[in-house]
Amino acid sequence: MDSKKCRTTVVIPNYNGIKYIEACLDTLLAGSLVPQIIVVDNASTDGSRELIEQKYGTKEEIRLICLAENTGFCHAVNVGIAQTRTEYVFLLNNDTEADCHCVEELEKMMDSHPNAFSAGAKMINLHFPEKIDDAGDFYNALGWAFARGKDKPVTRYEKEGRIFASCAGAAVYRRAVFDEIGLFDENHFAYLEDIDIGYRANIWGYCNLFAPNAHVYHAGSAVSGSRHNPFKVNLSARNSIYLIYKNMPFLQILFNLPFLVTGYLIKLLFFARKGMGRVYVKAVLEGVKLSASDKGKVRKVRFRWKHFANYLWIQWELWLGLVRRFF
Repeated sequence: MDSKKCRTTVVIPNYNGIKYIEACLDTLLAGSLVPQIIVVDNASTDGSRELIEQKYGTKEEIRLICLAENTGFCHAVNVGIAQTRTEYVFLLNNDTEADCHCVEELEKMMDSHPNAFSAGAKMINLHFPEKIDDAGDFYNALGWAFARGKDKPVTRYEKEGRIFASCAGAAVYRRAVFDEIGLFDENHFAYLEDIDIGYRANIWGYCNLFAPNAHVYHAGSAVSGSRHNPFKVNLSARNSIYLIYKNMPFLQILFNLPFLVTGYLIKLLFFARKGMGRVYVKAVLEGVKLSASDKGKVRKVRFRWKHFANYLWIQWELWLGLVRRFF
């Protein structure tokens, strides 16, 4: 491996990923640009940690960090990021397979946009490769985060452009910006942490981009189960409240309150029909509790007038996100 070309470190959080982790690592090692790889194992019990040790233990490109307990996505990737020294950090889920030119294309995107904090890969459904899994994440005034292009034809999203945030399941980040805006917020544990860090980057005036030529095939819900289950609903609903509290100034929360109340009522009806209404309500209350706690308050992004223009752009994106979500 030519170390001069190694400008990216891949960080892969692994928890019970034995079904996918081997293909994930093999596709990275077979790429046109082979990066350094750090796998952070969250106390897996399915043999995936042992598989990595046995098959890849002698690979100089791969380093395995084993945690004593499952500390969640955010802590795991923060541990990995803290060990990186390269210009870029590529976060990748363990249930993915990267195209051979993926890392190369992500580096090209970041090189051509010096003000970019992140670039999200074009995530394609591993089992139905004619469908998009994620073509950039957006956020709207209803308090909903959503993946653009979910289940749409894969040929539909071919243009690069600005997005609200990159899906951390397959996104490259500029390492130096973490030192300015902070790492992933471990209060999230998992879910919406990528929207949060993308939101912070927007507040600071950085941009997040969609990289259509960087392809990653994603199994999706490989660890947590189906698209809607109590575990995901609980964390997503809780974190959605915390996300708003943390990143929106008080006056902006009041300004958007009618939209936000409407959004949460729609979600309540949606999950009630799926038999998870109580889970959702309890999670929302947990989000309020987290926001009011000391560990929530200390993470609050303080309003600064120098970021005022960036808040205006964000508000425009919240409105535009309504159009994107429904039309």
